[in-house]
Amino acid sequence: MLLYTHTSIYMHHNILIIIIQFLHHLGISNLMASIFLSSQCGLKPLAISSYINNPTTRVSVSSFPVSIKSSSSSLSNLSRRTIKASAPVLVQEDEKRVDDGFESGFNPGAPPPFTLADIRAAIPKHCWVKDPWRSMSYVLRDVVVVFGLAAVAAYFNNMVVWPLYWFAQGTMFWALFVLGHDCGHGSFSNNAKLNSVVGHLLHSSILVPYHGWRISHRTHHQNHGHVENDESWHPLSEKIYKSLDTATRLLRFTLPFPMLAFPLYLWGRSPGKKGSHFHPGSDLFRANEKTDVIISTVCWSAMVALLVGLSFVMGPLPVLKLYGIPYLVSYLPSRTFAYYTFTILD
Repeated sequence: MLLYTHTSIYMHHNILIIIIQFLHHLGISNLMASIFLSSQCGLKPLAISSYINNPTTRVSVSSFPVSIKSSSSSLSNLSRRTIKASAPVLVQEDEKRVDDGFESGFNPGAPPPFTLADIRAAIPKHCWVKDPWRSMSYVLRDVVVVFGLAAVAAYFNNMVVWPLYWFAQGTMFWALFVLGHDCGHGSFSNNAKLNSVVGHLLHSSILVPYHGWRISHRTHHQNHGHVENDESWHPLSEKIYKSLDTATRLLRFTLPFPMLAFPLYLWGRSPGKKGSHFHPGSDLFRANEKTDVIISTVCWSAMVALLVGLSFVMGPLPVLKLYGIPYLVSYLPSRTFAYYTFTILD
């Protein structure tokens, strides 16, 4: 079978399964879906022979009409390996196709049948090249779109346009967040100062403290999926859940309040954890990171002051319609789902 990989694909297997099932329902076969993901995402397929619960339904690499070449000996050894569990897969069987990997023996708790070195080797070399000019072009493009959408909405100023604007602008606010996210990871460019300046401008514009979030996000990746130590994915134990007061339960698990989950998380983190993304003395940060946190908090405060100033100049309602509602919408598709579906563990 073919395994499409990037640095976090194993942790996000549901997304790939949903994509393949969606394409299948559109009448696109697994073969065509595989070719689409390969050509559009630019990812080399990693070949693995696997059992899907039952050895009689073995998937053969030879059954898939795609030439797979790799100079990595580890990949060659991996391709000859037989395993009982797999990461997200695009399956083309000789006789029978299995749509649901979970029902067919997929074990999400099993370790992935590959190493980080295998993943890196499967990713095309050009994906590792950091081009600051290209990165800045994305920033310029998105900023132009943001201001363009605001201008169009303000010009027409009617209730037919506003809902469309809120959805589109909320999506663009999230695009700004993603670019700032890449600055925090250092994938925006090789220049740390450029990453910091652009990251501050982008994240402050959507009321996210750049360094505070960047550092906590680093902790998240260092403890990805850990029930206790993960920073942004922190399921509640039954003990903590029962200790929550009524107001906290209402605000956390009753719509529409979870729409504010991410801003509240920035202020107070998850239940059971202390500190704030804005406070340099929080146990989130090391002693040598306090100055960075202060700088980000000052930038965030400057953005708040700008919005308050605009409210006096333009009026609070226009600012709410142009900025406030898109701000909330920007976190609805991802953050709301993540926080609203917190797992309660025994």
